[in-house]
Amino acid sequence: MSEVFKNVHVFQSAQQAGYAAGRAIEEQIVQLQQEKPHIRMIFAAAPSQDYMLEYLTRSEKIQWKNITAFNMDEYVGLAEDAPQLFSQYLERNLFSKVGVRNRHTLSTNGNVADEITLFSEMLESGPVDIVCLGIGENGHLAFNDPPVADFNDPDTVKLVELDVVCRQQQVNDKCFSKLDDVPSTALTLTIPTLLRGNALFCVVIGAHKKEAVRHALLSPVDASWPATILREHPNCQYFFDKEAYSEVETTKV
Repeated sequence: MSEVFKNVHVFQSAQQAGYAAGRAIEEQIVQLQQEKPHIRMIFAAAPSQDYMLEYLTRSEKIQWKNITAFNMDEYVGLAEDAPQLFSQYLERNLFSKVGVRNRHTLSTNGNVADEITLFSEMLESGPVDIVCLGIGENGHLAFNDPPVADFNDPDTVKLVELDVVCRQQQVNDKCFSKLDDVPSTALTLTIPTLLRGNALFCVVIGAHKKEAVRHALLSPVDASWPATILREHPNCQYFFDKEAYSEVETTKV
């Protein structure tokens, strides 16, 4: 467990946590830019990522023209221009501000099976250098909620049913006005796909995430709290504000 806590960074505010994650990701990108001509990154889309993305888009060191970006999940059943779509979030917070080499976002308005095949092929066509992710209130990674999370998932991308805790989180985050508005299905990158990233940067903020953070860091590695598997990754750094980390402080030995 001590090895895990070497990679845990806790800050007084959400902004400080997000900016610190941004700096760490920036450093990783700058190092990679010296080693290879093309970098591949996976991005989460959630309010917890706002400050991190703000920092990255203001960076003067990142050569975005050499970066290919993927998103990690997407709702099924929303209109193509719905603001709640994660592709729209990344457009607002990242793609409209920087010129990436390629952007690949999951499309759920056509044939979902075809999209799974296409997106899987694109992800599998090369290494994933960096994954920027968060943890859900139920401990999910991307949309791998506890009922569908599989640490040995054979798929790269899959269609999933969202559990009620996950859907309620979207209301809590003010992405939707009520539970009935939140789609019940989504596409998600699987847990093995996310863990294939060479470097993971996990940003979690807010008191509503404190139980999930405690389990992620202290509970046995088990799919009942999917984020516990991050402890098995050799290069995962965590960035929390004090509210998200508060239950760990009072629990860990």
